[in-house]
Amino acid sequence: MRRAFAVPALVVAAAAALLLAGCTSQDGIAGEDGGGYISGDGSVLIIPAADRDEVPEWGGKTVDGETVDSAALDGVVVLNFWYAGCPPCRDEAGDLESVATEYVDRLTFLGVNIRDSAPTAASFEADFGVSYDSILDIESRDVLFAFAGDVPPSAVPTTLVLDADGRVAARISGRIPSPGTLADIIDDVLAEQS
Repeated sequence: MRRAFAVPALVVAAAAALLLAGCTSQDGIAGEDGGGYISGDGSVLIIPAADRDEVPEWGGKTVDGETVDSAALDGVVVLNFWYAGCPPCRDEAGDLESVATEYVDRLTFLGVNIRDSAPTAASFEADFGVSYDSILDIESRDVLFAFAGDVPPSAVPTTLVLDADGRVAARISGRIPSPGTLADIIDDVLAEQS
């Protein structure tokens, strides 16, 4: 029994290590002038509906102290994994906000902060005009672990688009290429509900 648990635990730990290492610099000063910066390349992975895996339930507390539970969410969800000291996270914040505003009545848009305290995350949100909620996932890693399967968020930032059944329909690894790219993905996933 213990052996069956050890393998998934190792996979989860490895995915967490990759995600945390994804937004760093070689000299230990992430984001300083972009020197030695390692991040995703903005590649887009689209997963056909027939190939999508179930995702365990996830949730957590937001920056404002509200509770988010995936079981209570309806429809398409966009998750953006980020933290305040990550240069591409800062760079894409305005683009993400424009998409979140465009789709505010049609889906749920959530950030997943993997590193910051509530005050740091709140300061980022105020500075960059972010209106959507973010889950603080630094302690429990509940959200990160839920997506550590076949399509893990392997860089910071990573944006996942979940279908109405909570399965990963698309992943953008690194900064989103453009608001239009994310909007096109969202439109396609929303169209599946018709």
